Amino acid sequence: MKIADLNQLKISTLLPSPKGVALALLEACRQEDVSINEITKLIQTDPALAGRLIQRANATKQTTRAISSIAEAISRIGLNTVKQLAMSFSLIDQYSKGPNKGFNYQEFWSHSLLMAIAMQELSKSTQVSSSEDLFSCGLMMRIGCLALASIYPEQYSELIQKQSSDTSLSQLEQQYLKTDHNELTAAMLINFGFPKIFVEPIYYHEAPDESGFSEGSRPYQILHQLYLAKQIADFALTKESERNQRISGLLLLGGKIGLDTETFGNFIDQIIREWHTWGKILKITAQEQLPSFHKMMSATAPRPEDTTNAASLRILLVEDNPTNLILSKELLSNVLGHTVYTANDGQQALALAMDVLPHIVITDWMMPIMNGLELTKSLRATEWGQNLYVIMLTSIEDEEEVIKAFNAGVDDYVTKPINIRTFRARLRAAWHYRQLQEAWEQDREQLKRFAAELAVTNRKLEYYALTDMLTELPNRRSGMETLSETWSVANRTGQLMAVMLIDIDDFKKINDNHGHSIGDKVLKEVSAIIRKTARKGDTFCRMGGEEFLVVCQLGNTDVKSSILFAERLRHQISQQQINISEAHIQITISIGIAFKEAGIKNEDHLVNAANKALYAAKNTGRNRVYLSLKDKLLAAPASIEKIDPSADKTK
Repeated sequence: MKIADLNQLKISTLLPSPKGVALALLEACRQEDVSINEITKLIQTDPALAGRLIQRANATKQTTRAISSIAEAISRIGLNTVKQLAMSFSLIDQYSKGPNKGFNYQEFWSHSLLMAIAMQELSKSTQVSSSEDLFSCGLMMRIGCLALASIYPEQYSELIQKQSSDTSLSQLEQQYLKTDHNELTAAMLINFGFPKIFVEPIYYHEAPDESGFSEGSRPYQILHQLYLAKQIADFALTKESERNQRISGLLLLGGKIGLDTETFGNFIDQIIREWHTWGKILKITAQEQLPSFHKMMSATAPRPEDTTNAASLRILLVEDNPTNLILSKELLSNVLGHTVYTANDGQQALALAMDVLPHIVITDWMMPIMNGLELTKSLRATEWGQNLYVIMLTSIEDEEEVIKAFNAGVDDYVTKPINIRTFRARLRAAWHYRQLQEAWEQDREQLKRFAAELAVTNRKLEYYALTDMLTELPNRRSGMETLSETWSVANRTGQLMAVMLIDIDDFKKINDNHGHSIGDKVLKEVSAIIRKTARKGDTFCRMGGEEFLVVCQLGNTDVKSSILFAERLRHQISQQQINISEAHIQITISIGIAFKEAGIKNEDHLVNAANKALYAAKNTGRNRVYLSLKDKLLAAPASIEKIDPSADKTK
C-alpha cells in the first residue's frame, strides 16, 4: 500500500477535514482518558449530528427497542464508529458543493452513500466486520477524489474529462498530480484514525488482484466486498441505456458470495430503498426511484436511435431477368450501401448462399430450374438458413398465393415493378430483424458464458463451504462434521476417541507488530507444518483465528501415542523460524488434549474438555501440552520431553 506524502505534495493544509463538533470529537477520542460522558456532552451540542447518529444506531436493528439518546447510541455502535460517522457526516455537510465546476459533488456523495449502504447490507450475510464499520468504509473509500477536486479544481476538471476505458482516472492523476485518489484516501483515513485492517482493502478496491491478500483472509474478504459495493453503486448511477450491460457481471459477483438471482435482486432493491431513505437524512440527492432489479433484468433492449443508417448487410439477390437484376443490384449496393451477391436461379443461389452466408435473401418467385418458393424451402431446411430473412419479388398479388409464400418460409414480399420507397422500407424492417437477431445471439453467448462461470463458481462455493481459504485446511464447519461422524462411530464400536486443540502463542503480538498480512502468512506456514507432521487418518481443521482442531483417528487415541504426537508437533513448530520479507518470527504453540471417557456425554463436551486443557497450557507458560484426563488437567509428563519424536510409530 502506497500512502501519499502530504508534506512533499504541500497539500496537507488544503485537505478536506471535519469541522466543529466532529473535529473536537476526533481530538477528544485521541485522549486515552476521555470518558463516554464527555463524548456524549460534546455530541449533544450539535443537534443535527446527534439526530443522525441516533438514526444510524437504530438502523442496526440489534434490538426491538428504539434508542433515543447519544449515550445509548455510543453503547450500541461503539465509540470508534461514532467518531467515524461524525467525521463523515461533517464532511458531507461541508462539501456538498465546491469550487470545481467539473466535479459533481452531489453525485460523488450519492455514489459514496450507495457504497456505504451496500457494505452495510453485505455485512449482514458475510459478518466479516460490524455493519457500522463497513458503512463508514463505504462512505469514505473514495474521499481522495473529493480532496483532489478541492485542491486542484481546474486541473481535476480536465482530468475527469480525459479519463476513458483505456486510461483510468488514477493513471491521469499520477501523471499530472504525482499522486492518485487511492493514495490520498489511505493517507486521510489513517490521519482520521481508521484501523489499518480497513485502510489497506480500501486502497486496493479498484484493483483487487494487485493486493496480494491471502484468499479467505479478513482483508481479502473486506476488499472484495468493497469492490462489489462499488460495482453496485456504478450500476445504480449509470445511464438507463447502459445499465442492462452491467447486470450479468453483477449477477456473477453475487453468485461468488453465494447469492442466487432472486436473493441478489432483493439485495439490490433493499440497497436502493435504504439509499433514498439516507439521502433524505443527509440531504444528498438520489436519483428517482429505480425499477426493481428483476424488472430491469427482464426489460427489453432499447431500439436503435438511428434506424435509417443501417449497417451494411450481406444480401443475396436472385433474379433471372438481367435488366431487373442490374437495376435491383444498383439500388441495393450503390444507393443503400449493402454488399450484394447475385444468382440467376434458385439452384445457383442455394450453392452461393452456403459460401457467403447472407443476412437477407431477395428472390424472384418465377424462375427456371428452382423457383423462389423451392429455394426458400431448401434454405429453411438447413440450420443456418433458419435465421435468414427472405423477401420475395413477385408480380402476383393473389391472396392465396401470398399465403402460400409465407407458409413456405418467406418473411416479406415486394411487388413488381419495384417501388423504391416501399423497397427501402422493407429493407429497414429486415435490418431491424437482423439487429434483434444479433442482440439475441450476443445475449445467448453471454448467458452461456455466465452459466459456465456460475457452474464453476458453484463448485468453488461447495469447496469454500468446507475449506478455510487462507490455510487451505478444512474449516470449522468441516471439522465439526468430522467430529460428529467420528463420535457416532466411536459410540457404535466402543472405540476410544481423542481431540486436540492447538493455539499459536502470542499471535496478537505478531499482528500488532508486523501487520495482518504477515500474520496471515504465519498462519499459512504453521498450517503447512501441521499438514506435513500429521498422522495418517487424523483430521485437522482451522477453528478460527489462530486455533486449530485435530480429530484423532480412532486407532490413534491411547494416551501415550497422543502425547507423543502432540509433543512432536509442538517441537517441530518451536524449532521452525518463519522468515517473511525482513521479519524473522519464532513461533510456539500450546496444545490441549481430551479423551472420550465415561463422563464425556457428547462431542461438544469433548471439545470443551480439550479447551480447558489448552487454557491450562496457556496459563502455565505456553509452549506446552496439557491433558484433560479423569476430570483432571495434567501437564504432559516431563519424561516425554526426552523421548525422540521419531519414536512415535503411529504415523
